[in-house]
Amino acid sequence: MIIPSCGSATLAIMRTSVWSSYFLELSPEEMVDVFSKSGWSASELSDEHAVVLLKRGEAGKVGRQFRQYADDKGFCFPQGHLWLNCDIVALDQRKTIDDLKVWLDLFYEIGITAAVLHPGGREMIEAGYGQNRIMEARVIALRELSEHIKGSDMFICLENIPATCPECEDLLRIVEEAGCPNIGICLDTGHLNLKSGDQVGFIKKAGTYLKALHIADNEGKSDQHLMPYGRGTIDWDKVLAALKENGYSGLFNLEIPGESRCPMPIKLAKLDYIKRMVEYMAGRM
Repeated sequence: MIIPSCGSATLAIMRTSVWSSYFLELSPEEMVDVFSKSGWSASELSDEHAVVLLKRGEAGKVGRQFRQYADDKGFCFPQGHLWLNCDIVALDQRKTIDDLKVWLDLFYEIGITAAVLHPGGREMIEAGYGQNRIMEARVIALRELSEHIKGSDMFICLENIPATCPECEDLLRIVEEAGCPNIGICLDTGHLNLKSGDQVGFIKKAGTYLKALHIADNEGKSDQHLMPYGRGTIDWDKVLAALKENGYSGLFNLEIPGESRCPMPIKLAKLDYIKRMVEYMAGRM
């Protein structure tokens, strides 16, 4: 059951969305227009569309202008993906942290409350650093980023990444070490399906830290980013039941680039199907 408008007082089970780069070829404003005309009221702002916005000028001003545009369409972005290819514990950590603060300024003005971030570590792993040193660097970065958004309603949501932090326990360890009240967790179901595949266990362990979702499926061999109920192997009935038990109230967001490699008329037809599918899924929560 989709909330008809981000500003509506109408009660609903769950706000559903498809991440904005489903329409990667469109400008941020065109993307809003197409989603809105197709009956959607929300999306996760993708890294790619955020980059387009940041190139326009000062982050705060650009964010306010874009939020006004979306508001006028009855559309919003409760969730956004921070800089996709950054590594918060890279050897140039200072620059990465400073750049991410600009992203957070943009997200704040747009109204994003769940800012998804990869936990990083690949560069230091490849350079031979141990896990304790990598954790120290993560904590430094996250505490500074957390302080930057202090007083807002935004959460930095660490996403499970197969190569560095594949399981919930890995993310919880970082959250607990950082000790910041505005750091949570994003479950990427497709990433988890490439590792333990224990979706129910992940959701239960995450508990109230679970603030964001990347819903996607695959066949367990590569990150295919498929929609649910297709070729993938995830048991969605169990996922939905676990989310219901968890009391999850964030965005039910699909990140499915594997479904968007097609001509626009086919993409729009798929989107109509996806809308009915996620209404069904959210209705079971």
